[in-house]
Amino acid sequence: MFAVIDRFEGEFAVVETDDGKTMNIKRNLLPSKAREGDIIDLESMTVDEKETLRRKKYICKLAENLFEDS
Repeated sequence: MFAVIDRFEGEFAVVETDDGKTMNIKRNLLPSKAREGDIIDLESMTVDEKETLRRKKYICKLAENLFEDS
């Protein structure tokens, strides 16, 4: 199961799971390098760097297309 880090609130990370639900995870359970927008493997509590990069590129492409069509 995967989740994306939406934001940090105090000692918690608010994440959205791949089924669209939100949950709070204690920040100290995540890798210290975890940042907003990172994809987290909830089983191993690791950042999936490859998937994070893939999704960021996809979002950038969507934004480019949005402004090109304007």
